[in-house]
Amino acid sequence: MHKRLFIPGPVDVLPEVLNQMTRPMIGHRTKDASALQGSIADKMRKLMYTENEILLSTSSGSGLMEGAVRSCTRTRAAVFSIGAFGDRWYKMATANGVPADIFRSELGQPTTAAQVEEVLSTGKYDLITITHNETATGVANNLEELAPIINKYPDVVFCVDAVSSLGGHKIEADKHGIDILITSSQKCLGLPPGLAVCSISEKAVKAAEQVPNRGLYFDLLELYKFVKEKPHQYPSTPSLALMYALDYQLDRFMEEGLEARFARHSMMAAKVQKWAVENFELFANPNYLSQTVTCISNTKGIDVSALNKKLAEHNYMISNGYGKIKDKTFRIAHMADTTPEQIDELLTCIDKVLPEL
Repeated sequence: MHKRLFIPGPVDVLPEVLNQMTRPMIGHRTKDASALQGSIADKMRKLMYTENEILLSTSSGSGLMEGAVRSCTRTRAAVFSIGAFGDRWYKMATANGVPADIFRSELGQPTTAAQVEEVLSTGKYDLITITHNETATGVANNLEELAPIINKYPDVVFCVDAVSSLGGHKIEADKHGIDILITSSQKCLGLPPGLAVCSISEKAVKAAEQVPNRGLYFDLLELYKFVKEKPHQYPSTPSLALMYALDYQLDRFMEEGLEARFARHSMMAAKVQKWAVENFELFANPNYLSQTVTCISNTKGIDVSALNKKLAEHNYMISNGYGKIKDKTFRIAHMADTTPEQIDELLTCIDKVLPEL
């Protein structure tokens, strides 16, 4: 029996979305493939609130994160971390020989405007990475606070990891001056893993033109040139099956309405946050809570693995804490095509099994 997933990715995928992946293959250099990829790009621009070009990658979101920091850092990158995935971006930079410094917040706390101002005012950095939504801690950075500071430094390429938030939070790339906005398929987009998407600005493209060693597969300039010169084509064979599913899923987004979709995520988050406060404690700063995953402090010292075993008997699955806060926290995700009613059912089930632990 399938366990319904309330984990921060991969998420449950609707049968009708999965069915799109069974469509017959087409040549990836055909006009039909270009039309498919062009359709996706047009709809992704609406979801990202941008006029910038859209790039697709047959990879996890980490591929485009690595591509961004390697392709567009001319001198030095400032990596801001609010948890495991900001740390990962720093590791990507150093593994590729990209000069970088990391600036960490205490776990559960956001990146602040003051931190960013202090770092960028040194003039040492020409690329900045921000994790919008940290699934390890349930913190969502406030781009309304950070963007005005970053935009005071027009030579700095502004990169945002929205892997676990785009489609659940409203993120307006052009309004915030985001040069590279990255997401992937297996979280709020409600697809299987294996596809990453980003928007890229002309500023980021011009920065990449000045970087001599950008790699190959994740060279954002190479991807950009293919899209521009051979409209909506890619250097390597893309995952057409996932693209069929994404094109279909984006139509569903537009049918639901983007504002309605964001409101549904907000409603689900509020339900889980209320339950967490009544029964445990929230781990994240309450002023910077994610709309897609809630991290709960395990104040009662429950055995999280045992809780998941009990939930499995009812065909549910949640997540333990991540990294340093494993067992000290646990996480409930509320993203993609999950409904408020399903959240209610999960929380009722947890209430039922907790006394059995």
